[in-house]
Amino acid sequence: MLTMIVNVVFDTSFAGRLAITPHFCNPPGQGLNRPGPIHFFIFMKLATWNINSLTVRLPQVLDWLVAQNASGAAVDVLALQELKLTDDKFPFDAFAEAGYQAACFGQKTYNGVALLSRQPLAQVVRNIPGFADEMARVISADVGDVRVVGAYFPNGQEPGSDKFAYKLRWLQALRDWLGGELAEHPRLVLMGDFNITFDDLDVWDPVRLKDTIHCTEEERNHLRALLELGLHDAVRLFPQPEKNYSWWDYRNMAFRRKQGLRIDHILLSDSLRSAALACAIDVTPRRNERPSDHAPVVLTLKGNFSAGTG
Repeated sequence: MLTMIVNVVFDTSFAGRLAITPHFCNPPGQGLNRPGPIHFFIFMKLATWNINSLTVRLPQVLDWLVAQNASGAAVDVLALQELKLTDDKFPFDAFAEAGYQAACFGQKTYNGVALLSRQPLAQVVRNIPGFADEMARVISADVGDVRVVGAYFPNGQEPGSDKFAYKLRWLQALRDWLGGELAEHPRLVLMGDFNITFDDLDVWDPVRLKDTIHCTEEERNHLRALLELGLHDAVRLFPQPEKNYSWWDYRNMAFRRKQGLRIDHILLSDSLRSAALACAIDVTPRRNERPSDHAPVVLTLKGNFSAGTG
């Protein structure tokens, strides 16, 4: 018979600060098996950020993570998009110094995605299984009992183009795959740069931009199809300010004029909806010198989350 004795301690490395360490006492003569701690935390903070070149903006990402930690609630999982570098150039050491493990899927010059986590990343999958794609767009992993999918959706260029047709095929493949993922992982978060607005509230000038890229009904129908899987737009679960955007063109002082789009999203599964405590767009990094044209979106969950063994 196997007996488990549980020690409860506070874990300052994670948002919930609660760790439960089991020690398994085997029958006499079979020794003592002492696995690493199984962490449980009551708050989990996830964020997504298209940083538009990690080479250029690594200091900004690190500074933002430090600032979040200083605010009293460190980011537990961060999905990055548009790394624009290959895996051998990824700054694993810099993120490890900041307290994060990383899994990346890079590509020279374009695309590239990564997940950073304060706890181990397990069962890492790159891109959409079964969909032939040369672009580095998707990375998914288990963080404890939550499946996290970070994605950089295709831009699509313009309606009617070959790139737009590729975008629609990619969106259908994503939906088909996510249906199976949700069946296997009821606690799932999909986050990233979706390159699609949900509706006119996400557009600074819906009349002017009607039926242009990011705002077509074809794209939005695919976005709604993701919600039909049982996913929820985390930002819309909470009151938000007017002109609540996550991307602004570098040209024409678009950020200062609040001429933006909300194209960066966090979708969470039915089983996590009741755990959502807050979700907001942090526009502060957009004010940096040489900023990304995107701002981070941050979701806080409250509940009991297992972070696995340490």
